[in-house]
Amino acid sequence: MFSYDHFVIGITLLNIGLASFVIFLERRNVASTWAWLVVLLFLPVVGFAAYAFFGQNLSKRKMYKLGRETEERLRAVIDAQRAEFKLRTVPFRDPAMNRYRDMMYMNLMSSSAVYTQNNDVRIFTDGNEKFEALLQDIKAAERSIHLLYYIVKDDELGNRLLDALAGKAAEGVEVRFLYDQIGSHRLSARFFSRLTKAGGQAAAFFPSKIPYVNIRVNYRNHRKLVIIDGKYGYIGGFNVGDEYVGRNARFGYWRDTHLRIEGSAVLQMQIQFLLDWNLASPLKAGADESYFPPSAFNGVVGVQIVSSGPNFPIEHTRNVYLKMIHAAKESIFIQTPYFIPDESVLTALKMAVLSGVDVRVMIPGKPDKRMVYWASYSYLGDLLELGMRCFLYDRGFLHAKTIVVDGEVASVGTANFDIRSFRLNFEVNAVLYDTTSAGRLRDAFEEDMAYCRELTYEEYRSRRKVEYFRESLIRLLSPIL
Repeated sequence: MFSYDHFVIGITLLNIGLASFVIFLERRNVASTWAWLVVLLFLPVVGFAAYAFFGQNLSKRKMYKLGRETEERLRAVIDAQRAEFKLRTVPFRDPAMNRYRDMMYMNLMSSSAVYTQNNDVRIFTDGNEKFEALLQDIKAAERSIHLLYYIVKDDELGNRLLDALAGKAAEGVEVRFLYDQIGSHRLSARFFSRLTKAGGQAAAFFPSKIPYVNIRVNYRNHRKLVIIDGKYGYIGGFNVGDEYVGRNARFGYWRDTHLRIEGSAVLQMQIQFLLDWNLASPLKAGADESYFPPSAFNGVVGVQIVSSGPNFPIEHTRNVYLKMIHAAKESIFIQTPYFIPDESVLTALKMAVLSGVDVRVMIPGKPDKRMVYWASYSYLGDLLELGMRCFLYDRGFLHAKTIVVDGEVASVGTANFDIRSFRLNFEVNAVLYDTTSAGRLRDAFEEDMAYCRELTYEEYRSRRKVEYFRESLIRLLSPIL
């Protein structure tokens, strides 16, 4: 007869088997392995359910497929540029960028991130300005509009954007709207009906096949991309919703960073969108020539578009941040809503501080996710003790994902400074090799300091013991938060 003892024995054996699978077959990152073992050992039933939903490993699966012709053309460009880097024949328009040649080569080889330097870049730090510019570009679109957002909301801004897209679709412009199922979980499929009726298309990334059950809930397409006519590209932190233009009382003013790029870098953004779209939608998009118009741009900004995700065995975003930190001679300015670096990044930042580099980290003064915020504080404490400066943004909510090194090179995109963005989310960043653009981002950081209060090490140490205990406990789970 089945008894409680049999149940306990069965759960124990199941946990042992699952733990063995995590350790010997999945071959995960060591920190993630230990985090999952803690969950499985201390929360047997809940841990098993959590692993079933959150613990899949996608890195061994070939998810994206380029068409043969497109793949051959991209490989030819990569091989040609690889040879140029090897022979040191790349003519840098900004001579200061010569010292970042190795980082460009790394991104090219690991993430197929082609280096282009004929781009114009406009920086947005305000949501209203970003969406007004985007709506103007949509209004002027002639051939295609491709959008990918993590969060889309059925509110004033969301409907304004959708009305503009439906209007262009009715004019014959190809409109494709991809959104993440988890990020936009409150969005009804009916929201896109006016777009599809006008001839546009909409699709969800990793949709739930069973209502309220999604076994890929842990893997989120966190990218935010818009590509218009293959000429103009938007990339950064803003999602679609009223809170991102400061209309949410809980968050107040929304401080984010977004880019509008015009130049050859847009073509790589287009490739990434098409890959995501063809993975998510049954209505496949071909590599139409109109999506990749001939390059006739006169910009001067060097850009690489670096994509990362759980389908890659290499953590491209983490490696970009690491390379930038190690390259720093004078300063590192980081803005992020979540600060949970892995051991390699934490060590690199410690080395930079101890080497006399001016390291500053800015995070929100008020959290939107408490557990992540507590974990962030534990890592900040390690760096504050060594002399890093930390600023808590109090004007509203800080959502920007930027890192600026020496006022020369910068990264702006969708990846937070946390392990989730390094390993679990599908992300995309624009790495800017340009002293003017990096200087503007550094200036924006310094302007934001006027709305911050500085967290000192003395203040950090004077807090209650229970806060230290809580942060240390949550830190154990940081690789899977």
